[in-house]
Amino acid sequence: MKSPAILSLIAGAFAAATALAAPGTPGPPRRFFSDESYWNQPIPGDAKTDPRTDRWVKLLETEPGGENFLINSEQWTIPVYEVDASTPMVPVGFHTLSPEEHVIWHTQRAQFGHGKGFGPVPIPLEAKPDPKGDAHLAVVDWKRNLVWDMWALRTGPDGGWQSNTGMVYAADGPGVFRTADLGVVDGESVHFHGPSRAAGVPAVAGLILYDEVMAGEIRHKVAAASRFCAYKEFVFPAAWTDGFTEGGIPEGTTIQLDPTLDLSPFPLTREERIICVALQRYGMVLVDIAQGQPVYAEGLWGHPGKSWKGKLRSTGGLSTIPYRYYRMIETGPATHMGDGRSKFHSVWDDPQTK
Repeated sequence: MKSPAILSLIAGAFAAATALAAPGTPGPPRRFFSDESYWNQPIPGDAKTDPRTDRWVKLLETEPGGENFLINSEQWTIPVYEVDASTPMVPVGFHTLSPEEHVIWHTQRAQFGHGKGFGPVPIPLEAKPDPKGDAHLAVVDWKRNLVWDMWALRTGPDGGWQSNTGMVYAADGPGVFRTADLGVVDGESVHFHGPSRAAGVPAVAGLILYDEVMAGEIRHKVAAASRFCAYKEFVFPAAWTDGFTEGGIPEGTTIQLDPTLDLSPFPLTREERIICVALQRYGMVLVDIAQGQPVYAEGLWGHPGKSWKGKLRSTGGLSTIPYRYYRMIETGPATHMGDGRSKFHSVWDDPQTK
């Protein structure tokens, strides 16, 4: 358990982060999911460190690119659009797998999947998916308290929209999908059942939003990915995994930046410091695999007047903090199931990862 002095230091750090907001700033921006959601809970002061932390930190330090945690904000992330009753509802069709994709995904299924009640979807005319292969996109209707998210959204041969995956869920709900409800079978990808994140969590869960950063405080856990996610092992809030590293870090694991770490020696912008304070208070949650260790900031394509330029950098800010300043939080029991295709075909051979 941390001492009262340490807890006092933590409280002071969070007060300093809040003070970064501009004078006269209105109440905090909306955040996804209920106040009781796991995503919106600070890490308790007496949270236990997973005994495998030292081994996992050493594993992270073998990253081939040599970087520490990165920030994805210009590519390989998720744009979010606010919609309302005036936004046209459009059908979003399924993507049929090619013969090559059948091999890559080690499946006989004809299509990826959409979750129950997914379509049609309110997609604004200005909506632009991530230009990289993942082509994620999410829309939120705050009045109806609904979020739709998609992976590999594209225009089909007929000019209409189609996506690999699609889910609809409550914006004020728990932000967690139950494995049993998804119907996923051990060995296959959860993408055949709707979720856009390989950990089987909502795509907006943990996403760093522009408005909250500009307001001066992130009040939730942060989504992250790793090259070293464990093979067929995940923990809450994950509902699945696509990890392929034996003995790696289970998807769903919460990773905390040392809350007593003095951030002043690191070359952080105001906005990067706000992220670091969130990593100290709330932590990050592994939701996917990646060729590196990124956290995810909202993609701003189609949002004129908003830009991360000069605020967030992929490297040079957060990435200057070594892995040794992080710990993995001990969570509940692990589930030993997941996507097994990596044992048959390299996940990096998927054209959508290029």
